[in-house]
Amino acid sequence: MKRTLILAHPEARRRAVQAVQEAPDGYAVVIGEPTRNLEQNAKFHALCHDVARSGVEWMGKTRTAAQWKVLFVSGHAIATGIGADVVPGLEGEFVNIRESTASMSKKRGSSLIEYVLAWCAENEVAINDDRMAA
Repeated sequence: MKRTLILAHPEARRRAVQAVQEAPDGYAVVIGEPTRNLEQNAKFHALCHDVARSGVEWMGKTRTAAQWKVLFVSGHAIATGIGADVVPGLEGEFVNIRESTASMSKKRGSSLIEYVLAWCAENEVAINDDRMAA
């Protein structure tokens, strides 16, 4: 059984301690920042779709939303000092071993969205503001 406990108040902390004490041998405990939420995920993917639909080109071609996702995550990693790990792939192609958006913290997810919004403003790409106001 998997449980997620948010340490938001003393009672939640007490329950977390109790859960650890009652857990069977071999179970693992992970404490960390919460990962980005579904709202952030939806906003980021909506932005990628807006950029793809805009017809803006990268390296002489229009790109799909999935390709823009890779470009934005990679660019954000460089812009925020994490860097990139580009390696030769299994067939001799080049692959960016990028960070996972699913495991980003809420703070990092917000930073990624701000990065994309700034890129859109700088490149005059219109976004659907209705989806962004949540």
